[in-house]
Amino acid sequence: MKLARIATDDGPVSGRYEDGVVHADDGVYEVGTDADFLPPCEPSALYCIGRNFAATIDQMEYERPEEPDFFIKPPASLVGHRDPVPYPSFSDEVTYAGELAAVIDEPCRNLSEDEVPEVVRGYTIMNDVDALDQGGRTPRKAFDASGPLGPWIETAVDPTGIDMYTDVAGERRQEANTELMLFDPDEIIAYLSQRVTFRPGDVVSFGSPANPGLVDPGDTVEITYEGVGTLRNTVVNSSERETLPLEEPARP
Repeated sequence: MKLARIATDDGPVSGRYEDGVVHADDGVYEVGTDADFLPPCEPSALYCIGRNFAATIDQMEYERPEEPDFFIKPPASLVGHRDPVPYPSFSDEVTYAGELAAVIDEPCRNLSEDEVPEVVRGYTIMNDVDALDQGGRTPRKAFDASGPLGPWIETAVDPTGIDMYTDVAGERRQEANTELMLFDPDEIIAYLSQRVTFRPGDVVSFGSPANPGLVDPGDTVEITYEGVGTLRNTVVNSSERETLPLEEPARP
C-alpha cells in the first residue's frame, strides 16, 4: 500500500494513493488536479547514512567504516515529489544521491534488529543533495531543499535486493542494488536506536551508490527504487529559494 500526503485548498491530507488518486477519510483527491504531493511524512530529523556502498567509498577515497556512519538533515531540508530544488547560491559544485529511506512509525529506542520491522511504517526515496565545495558535512548537506523525499511511503516492500537507478537530464547516472549495502536497513536502524530516540515520521536513509557527475539549474533528477516508486525533482535557479514556504502547512 502506498501512503501519501498532499496539499489541498483546505490544507494537508493523508491517505492511500492508487492510480493517481489519494483516498482520504474525507474524500478522494486527484493528484495534479485537486492536490499536489507533500513530503510523505513530517520527521523531527532525517538520519542519513554515509559510506554504505563500496563503490562510493572507492569514488570518494573514504576509509571503509567499521560501523554505520551517519549525519543529520533538518526538517527544513524537506521538499516533496515534483517540487523544485533551488541551486544553493553559496556553491558551484552540487551533486545528487539516490537513497532508499525508511519512515519510523512509533516512538522507540534500543531496538534489536528483529524488532525493526515492527516500527517501520514503510519505505520511500530521498535525494541527498550535496554542495561538495563546502567544508564539512553540515554545510554541504543541511541546507534548504537538500532532502527531496517521496513520492509516497510504500508499506509492502522488502528493502533488501531492490534494484535502483538514477537519471539526470535523461542520462543514467546511478545503477545498483540494495544488496550491495555494507550495512542493511535493519542493522542501521537498530544501531541508530541505541543512540537516538526515534519519533513518529522520522526518516532513516541508507546511503547511495557512486554518483558520478554534478547537477545544474534545469536538470531533472529521477530516482527509482523498484517496488517503491520514482522521486522526481528539477533543479532551478537559486532565486527560487524565495518561493519555499516559511512555515509548514497545518497538519491534517
